[in-house]
Amino acid sequence: MRDPGLPTLDQLRVFIAVIDHGGFAHAARALHRTQSVISYTIANLEEQLNIALLDRSTRKPTLTEAGKTLLADARAVTSKVDGMRSRAKALGMGLEAELSVVVDVMFPACVLVRALEQFQREFPTVSLRLHTEALGAVAQMVADRRCQLGVAGMAATAPVNIERHAAGFVKMMPVCSPLHPLSRERAPIPTAVLREHLQLVVTDRSPLTEGRDFGVLGLRDWRLGDLGSKHALLLGGLGWGNMPEHMVMRDLAERRLLSLHTQEGRELDYPLFVIHRGDDELGPAGKWLRQKFIDIDHTLPPDAF
Repeated sequence: MRDPGLPTLDQLRVFIAVIDHGGFAHAARALHRTQSVISYTIANLEEQLNIALLDRSTRKPTLTEAGKTLLADARAVTSKVDGMRSRAKALGMGLEAELSVVVDVMFPACVLVRALEQFQREFPTVSLRLHTEALGAVAQMVADRRCQLGVAGMAATAPVNIERHAAGFVKMMPVCSPLHPLSRERAPIPTAVLREHLQLVVTDRSPLTEGRDFGVLGLRDWRLGDLGSKHALLLGGLGWGNMPEHMVMRDLAERRLLSLHTQEGRELDYPLFVIHRGDDELGPAGKWLRQKFIDIDHTLPPDAF
């Protein structure tokens, strides 16, 4: 048996059309060709591949077992080519091939997902690289050009070349487990009492804010690498700490965590800023996502997005 030849892209598209439109006649109408041209193209494709793709023994051609397998390959090839053409067109118009974004750990995940769903629909050819960091590490990644766009919190000390745009806030609240001694303290809890108990704190891995503390009151604290670990330790009753409201709403409702009424209040606003380097021009996708982050209405509950 001779080796298969090299099918053309047009042959593959005709093959797919015959299956998707339910036969030669329907494919001919969809592709604005005659039925004889469609039949001839499929016959040539089978000749090229040295294998029968369609069973013509019935009134309506059906796929052979080999045809079923090779149809998936044909779809993959045409999809890759279409994607390449679309990306080339976008690049020719000045659209970025890739956008790198870094987001503060306090930013609500559900809000981020909704924004990126819209981004994907708007810019399907743009690859996205998403990072999550805490405090000054967000600004550091943008300053170092590892990311073109960032959503940073109030702790970020922006270098002179970083532009910031106000983008709402996240509500933070001090919480502890019902098993923790602070849960039995009379409200409002004095700051002096809070200082006596272990505080759980997300650590800052950036030299921009190295050595600076934000919202740390406890004389003893544990520094944690991520918000998930902090959440787990709070649930376990190992300490108290400030958490984004959206992340503990269910825990509060089901009394796995309790909101602490301290003398400084029950909650505080954690400001957010969209940041980028002022000496680097954002492309169309970057500008669109920057505005999306700025326009988010943070007065709505996260599950409203």
